Amino acid sequence: MKNERPLALSRRDFLQKTGSAVALGSLGSFPHMGFAESNPRKKMNTKIKISHTDSNFEREPLFPYRFKGSAITEAWQTVALMQAESGRHAVGIGTQGTLWSDKAVFQAHSTTGGNALMYAMTERALQLIQGTHFLDPVSLLEDILPEVYAYGIKITRNPALKKTFALNALVPVDNAAWLLFGEENGYKTFDEMIPDAYRPGLSHQHDKVASIPSFSVGASIADINDAADRGHFIMKLKTGAPGTQKEMLQKDIEFLTAVHKTLGPRETRYTQNGKIPYYFDANGRYEEKETLERFLDHAKKIGAFDRIAVIEEPFAEENETYVGDLGVRVAADESAHTVEDALVRIEQGYAAIAVKAIAKTMSMTMKIVQAAHERSIPCFCADLTVNPILVDWNKNVAARLAPFPDMNLGLQETNGHQYYKNWEQMLAYHPMSDAPWVQTRDGVYPTGQEFYEKSGGILAKSPHYEAMFST
Repeated sequence: MKNERPLALSRRDFLQKTGSAVALGSLGSFPHMGFAESNPRKKMNTKIKISHTDSNFEREPLFPYRFKGSAITEAWQTVALMQAESGRHAVGIGTQGTLWSDKAVFQAHSTTGGNALMYAMTERALQLIQGTHFLDPVSLLEDILPEVYAYGIKITRNPALKKTFALNALVPVDNAAWLLFGEENGYKTFDEMIPDAYRPGLSHQHDKVASIPSFSVGASIADINDAADRGHFIMKLKTGAPGTQKEMLQKDIEFLTAVHKTLGPRETRYTQNGKIPYYFDANGRYEEKETLERFLDHAKKIGAFDRIAVIEEPFAEENETYVGDLGVRVAADESAHTVEDALVRIEQGYAAIAVKAIAKTMSMTMKIVQAAHERSIPCFCADLTVNPILVDWNKNVAARLAPFPDMNLGLQETNGHQYYKNWEQMLAYHPMSDAPWVQTRDGVYPTGQEFYEKSGGILAKSPHYEAMFST
């Protein structure tokens, strides 16, 4: 390929070169320092014995959301109950994203079948931890991820199963572990619960977080313009249109032209140049670097190149093409399953990481954020079309990330309000649904002092999800 960097390491070479320093086992994690050891200001953590677990789920219909050449029309909301020997319990929630996490599994099964497979992995994790002890959620995830992933490979009959599929299945379990960890140790805020090892990457406290809507492939330019009218100054724009690579490129170029014609003249106070930035997500649809370069050449031709803030996941995970010479910031999302994978992507020239506490677990997200922080790689929060409570789990991360380059606040994609048919009903399940930070105002979420004091409401119990385990 032209413009290929000859010294770029392959994934295998990189892991062989740095494996012992970078990763431990299949998790690809840094050596984990226990919370009590890393934070001497706090008392020794309680060793929590899990005496009982349970699970449940709800099916929520969606307006079709098109990406990766397919579309999702339903999202399962999975719920995990975790009870300690002390009698305290926590109910964690997750949203399943089968197409996002592994397109091969999604396409090999019905919508219900793919979701059932992921749900079975959640149930397997709860079986594994019942009767065991843990000190903190990060170490718990380290313990169970390898076996849950192996189980996923078995039941999907897919030896190349994406590790993100397993992490997505573990979100409600990890979510419950954090809540129970906080209750058992008397921690009252999200900030108190963050281990010292991961605090540097989550050390900011923005008073605003950008609210980024997402527009699927084939979205109406009028709808994008309406979002700008409502104050949104950055939007996730799906590219990678269906069809052959030639057809895809032509449609993407036409879309780029229409976007620039519509948003180009607009201004915003949240960027250094005062212009609205463009955020494109191809979800791995580009097969060759030259094809993406042709897209970027067109951006230069129409004066849109300097407006591109980020292009997310242009290539499939298996494509190890170096992207650091494209002249634009390229971000990794689903391909950065773990810390190990994120570091490989950084070596391949990826200059931003889209983190998802609501799709890859809060525990893994803390690791990825810290590793990126240590290498001066900016992060932002992307959505999985999750429910309103999980939006605020993500928001707690976005509000604490360093400002994205050329902007003065944290970034968070949230698109559930666009695609869930019952969004308003789901909003009622939020224990603090009337709080000021829950709703977007002029394109941002206000995350002032009350947001931090109440941790965005994520530590409060939701009567709706608690009732799913009532007898």
